[in-house]
Amino acid sequence: MYRTCAACGRDLPQSSYTANQFSKGPGVSRCASCVHGHHADTVSAGQTNSGRYNNSNKCSVPNSALKNSFAQGAFRWVAKGSYTSGSRRGQACVVKWFKTGAVFSDDYFTLDIKAVDKALEIVNRFNQLNIINKVVKINVPEIWHFTDDSSDEWAGQRHLCEPFIQNYQKFNSNTGWNDDSKAWGEVMQALSHFSYHISGGNYVLCDLQGGIYQHELVLSDPVILSRTREYGVTDLGPDGISSFFSLHAYNNFYRPNWTQPANPVQRFRPVPGTTMIRRTVRTGYSRPRETRLFV
Repeated sequence: MYRTCAACGRDLPQSSYTANQFSKGPGVSRCASCVHGHHADTVSAGQTNSGRYNNSNKCSVPNSALKNSFAQGAFRWVAKGSYTSGSRRGQACVVKWFKTGAVFSDDYFTLDIKAVDKALEIVNRFNQLNIINKVVKINVPEIWHFTDDSSDEWAGQRHLCEPFIQNYQKFNSNTGWNDDSKAWGEVMQALSHFSYHISGGNYVLCDLQGGIYQHELVLSDPVILSRTREYGVTDLGPDGISSFFSLHAYNNFYRPNWTQPANPVQRFRPVPGTTMIRRTVRTGYSRPRETRLFV
């Protein structure tokens, strides 16, 4: 059941309201985000201290690294290089680009940046609340191009570039899989739950992966699950949100007032890799509707 919040005007599910607020009826009920003041007080993505930026406009990647990508998925390659300009000059970076003919390449660049922007808003607010005594940051990629003097295979091709992350590990996925065997895994589960609460039940920040440093944890490639599936093929929509919470457990980093779906149901098989759903098919017989890809 959905209802329009009397304060922010958003059409939200019942789970976005406290029982007391929902009982007040349409036109009066305020969502949990409005009641607790968790709305537009987030710092814009371009100004947040929760981002880890390139601070450069050029990098170099050896041909051997391009040809021997250290990480491969169903549709993209990842290689390690080094910055050649700016304050990060000499430091390691990562470039990510698509295999020739990749199905999702046109939209993925734009939607990847869009997901990072939303993740920054959520993480910035999470840090402001001092839920933990460390800082969570997000690697902020930029869309760059291989120079014209690169090998013919890559010359002019777009790629994403971001700072390299040491000791890379995965904490949860977009299907509800999670590893909360250690404290940082519990923190990431709490962050995902917090994202649902702070957005009034509209978004879940998940697929959290990155590296642990002395004073911070740095994440990369976050996924946003949304009610309207506005974040591309990794956004599993309402079914993804439901699946995430069906496998979700409380821990010491939660706040008791955080909202969650009333009756979550597992819709996806929980796997560590990132699950993608194709929105369209070329013919009625080429593959089943909403074919899933795992990377």
